Formats: sequence, structure tokens, C-alpha cells
Amino acid sequence: MAVNRESRNRIIGCIESRAVSSNLARTRFCHPCLEGSETISALAARDGVSRKFVYAQTRKAGVALADAFASAIPEDEVLFELPVSKRWLRQVMVALTLICRSSYRGVVEFMRDLLGVSTSVGNVHDVQQWAVQQWAAQQAAALNREQDLSGIRVGLHDEIFQGSRPVLAGVDAESTYCYLLAAEAHRDGDTWGVHLLDAAQQGLAPDYTIADAGRGLRAGQKASWGDTPCHGDVFHIQRQCEGLANTLGNPRQGRPVAAREAASQAQPAALAGVRRRLRCPAEAGTSDRSAGASVCLRHPHADPVAQS
Repeated sequence: MAVNRESRNRIIGCIESRAVSSNLARTRFCHPCLEGSETISALAARDGVSRKFVYAQTRKAGVALADAFASAIPEDEVLFELPVSKRWLRQVMVALTLICRSSYRGVVEFMRDLLGVSTSVGNVHDVQQWAVQQWAAQQAAALNREQDLSGIRVGLHDEIFQGSRPVLAGVDAESTYCYLLAAEAHRDGDTWGVHLLDAAQQGLAPDYTIADAGRGLRAGQKASWGDTPCHGDVFHIQRQCEGLANTLGNPRQGRPVAAREAASQAQPAALAGVRRRLRCPAEAGTSDRSAGASVCLRHPHADPVAQS
């Protein structure tokens, strides 16, 4: 009687199962297969079974081991939650480019597909530049904190502005080294005092300072450095004196008010004489011509005091 291939394999499987009927016998040749200490052919020949049967039992043993050490937590269970903020999103963008070596367009796709956040390539570039600037600022701050400021004898303090935001500045008068440049929201005495105390920890103890009459600046120095003199600068008074000298030196701006009014009154009279001559040149007498000439000689921009 002819037996087809499927029936033959079923009969062989039954015979092999009976030959290795006990679980102990089956696990006996599964362990060497999993460990790799013996070959499949050697195990099959030793127990009188086929290699296919050994492979099947080895797969069952592997599945059983995986189930035994599998986590009891379902895969769809929420493990933890992240507080997502704009700062965190920027950190993700930077991490994707620096750690994962992702391109800018890859970051855009990651933010869109996994986080549902819409962004652009330009925004990703701006975030990378911001990270570089923050890193550079931190490195610069660390280097500035290591500087020894004990050699500064005269400090120049002032307040400059970036738009409407004050920037506290301090410069060494001899070397022009800038030891203080801090953008702050306020320029009161407390803010100045904090920065001057930080500079004092780096050895800054000048003989005196030079500054303007800013109340916050002087109050901060008084609170942090005590009796260290703060001399006034000459810039502001020099600027005022230069403006006054320029005003007095310019004839147009330095003449008296009365002379300025006389010059303004002479201009309409001169224009009236010109109109009369143009309107009636034949009737204009010698007195009119002489009067008009005398009036025209008094140019409105000339100094009437000098002409008198």
C-alpha cells in the first residue's frame, strides 16, 4: 500500500514522540541545543529521532524560556509621562542632531510623526544656533570667572543700553579689559551690588572708580565696597560745555534775541521794496531806490549789530 509524504511524516512523528515520551527525555536534548554544546545531528542520532524533531523541540523550549522571563506588564500600558515644554522640545531637537546624527528634515519628520508638533527646517536651524550660543556663553562665563582681577587699580563703570534693557559695564582704565558686561532688567543699587561683589571675589579691589552720577551705580558700590572712592567723570560736563561753546561761537545762534528779531523784521521790508521797484520802475524815485538799497543791504542773515 502506497503511503503519501504527509502520512509518512505523521507516522514518523508519532514514533518519535513515543520514543521520547517523557518531558525529561525531551528536555534532555533541548538543553544542549540551546547551549550549543552538541550538534543537532549528534542529538538526533543518540536518541533515534530526526533532526526536524529536535529542531521543533528546541523551538518549544526557546519559547518557554522567553515566556518565563517575559515582563508581566502589557506592552500598551503607560509606563510614565513626560512634562513636555518648549525647552524640552528644543532639547529633543538638539539631541536628535548631536546624538542620533539626524538631518534637519529628519528632525522635522520626527517631531511631526511621533510628537505631533509642526516645525520647520529654519526653526530647527535656529534651535541649533541657540544651543551653540548657550554653550559658548557658558564656556565664556566659566573663563571669565577664572580671571584674576586683583591687578586693576582704576575701574570705569557705566550703564549702556541694548534697546530699553540696561547693560552694566565695568572696564579697567589702564588695559581697557572689560571685567563686567551684564544685561539686566534693572539698574538699581541691589543689581549693581551683586555684580560688584562677584567681581570682588575674583580679586577686584580698585583704589577708586570713575562713574557718572547714576544713583543705582553709586549706591551699589557703596553697599558692596564701602569707602572706595567713586570720582565723577568729565564726559557729561565736557559735552555740555562743548554745546555751549558751539552755540556762542556760531554767529547765527550766538547773537542776542533783539538782533535776531530785527533781522526777521528787515526781511519783509526788503521784499516790499523789491516788489515796488518791479511793479512801478518808472515812478520809483531816488529816495525809494536809496531806501530800497539800504534795506536790501541789510541781509536777513547778516548781523544787524555789526552793520549798525
